[in-house]
Amino acid sequence: MEEKGPHKFYTMRGYQLQDQQSHALTPSLEDYLEMIFRSMQKGGAVRVSRLAEELNVKPSSVSKMLIKLAEMGYVAYEKYGEIRLTPKGVERGGYLLWRHNVVARFFGAIMPNSEQAFEEVELVEHMLSPETVRGLERATRILENYARKEKGPPP
Repeated sequence: MEEKGPHKFYTMRGYQLQDQQSHALTPSLEDYLEMIFRSMQKGGAVRVSRLAEELNVKPSSVSKMLIKLAEMGYVAYEKYGEIRLTPKGVERGGYLLWRHNVVARFFGAIMPNSEQAFEEVELVEHMLSPETVRGLERATRILENYARKEKGPPP
């Protein structure tokens, strides 16, 4: 692929700092928001203890992140209460789960039966723009259709 126009190259940390300056969610905040959205879809109350268990972190870490997410307008949360997503949180959480699922399907299509695929999905998903995720979704559909044709109809 030929590069178009002058580009500024940065280190990985440089790109992360640019995102932070634009007030974007950090990868950790995205993980919390995605898990809150995922948990709400499963049903039941989402509380600090449940979120800590699902993310394998301490409850104190969850509380700190909830304060940040609340300040950013993604969650409504009172100490010892239920965690609720705001409309902004529902929209972003839905996107984050969709993005995760697209990347997981793509990795599953190119690396079937890989034990490292899950961990790599968790690392890579945070670096992708919505445009790239839409491209991966199109590519995944092509790969999945090809795989179905290769297998042929079920016996």
